[in-house]
Amino acid sequence: MAIEERDRTREDSLLRAREALEGLADELAREADHLGGQVPAGASAPALERLAALAVLHEALQLQVLQAARDAAALGANYAQLGAAWNITRQGARKRWPGLVFSRAPVHHPTRGRPMSANAATRSYTVLLVEDDDADALLIEEALLERGMARAVHRATDGITALAHLRDPSNPRPDLLVLDLNMPRMNGRELLAVLKSDPLLVSVPVVVLTTSSAPDDISGAYREHANAYVTKPVNLDDFNRAVQGIDDFFLDTVVHPGNA
Repeated sequence: MAIEERDRTREDSLLRAREALEGLADELAREADHLGGQVPAGASAPALERLAALAVLHEALQLQVLQAARDAAALGANYAQLGAAWNITRQGARKRWPGLVFSRAPVHHPTRGRPMSANAATRSYTVLLVEDDDADALLIEEALLERGMARAVHRATDGITALAHLRDPSNPRPDLLVLDLNMPRMNGRELLAVLKSDPLLVSVPVVVLTTSSAPDDISGAYREHANAYVTKPVNLDDFNRAVQGIDDFFLDTVVHPGNA
């Protein structure tokens, strides 16, 4: 579609939407009960009634927008696609709809040149990502989902939030925890210590993904329950290779029902 035609289509859609909203606002303004009786009497009453009606419509629209974003994320859309649909950037979509749960149906993985069981070849897992940096979290989520490695990614911004998620019986247990070390409130080192001492959580596989390459951090992470340690790379190609390493680690170590 040419740019001029696309612009005309958008203008037509905006006009139709505005006409529909005007009709709804007029209808709500005539029904004072819907507005809670907050509009005072006087010469300005009709304009205030219309404003109150538009406030109701705005709130309803915001709820619909949030639900649509959640539905799209659950069906496999990423932040870049959400931003394009809303006519904003990927980072803008991230700021507008933080904390979405992104899902992707399981996909077949290549064998990567080594034997793999049939179960592992079709495995797609759920991840709890514990990361306080929004930009890093966005890269990790999209790399895991777009490469078909993860079925769903949940996010916590610190160790305390992660523990609350893990200990909430209404949340499904993640197949894999991807953990940053440097975070506020409870950092990754402290969370690892708690996980190691909790008999209900100690079996959750943990991959540390952090900027620190300090020997003490690496050895400390392995002492405290971590199954793998990956240093965050500085470019996207290296990052994708690091994520591939996480995927290889998971497929090599996962225990499937019936194989235990």
